[in-house]
Amino acid sequence: MRAIVIEHRSDVVVLQLCGELDADSAARLYKTLAELLERPVPRIVVDLSELKFCDSVGLSAFITSKQVIVSRGGWLSFAGADQFLTQLLETVGLSRYFAIFPEVEDAIAAARM
Repeated sequence: MRAIVIEHRSDVVVLQLCGELDADSAARLYKTLAELLERPVPRIVVDLSELKFCDSVGLSAFITSKQVIVSRGGWLSFAGADQFLTQLLETVGLSRYFAIFPEVEDAIAAARM
């Protein structure tokens, strides 16, 4: 898995994930999220459009990070999930816990409201 951080605005970061997020690559995600959590008010859009697979270890990283983000007044949302990931998030109940948008631009626009 590759994790690419894109500074979209001064207060929003897009984290683009590419490849497969599983037990072997989750450490990379944890490290990247930990760096992003150092921001005073973390606002993160996770671009899932290039992510082909995610297992429970990857989902756990998002849940743990969101708890820290919310405690600091920030947010974490998803964008661009394919049908597999959308169904996975719905099946495990995370579609109620995370905002999920069709496109990155939609998630960023929602942040302005």
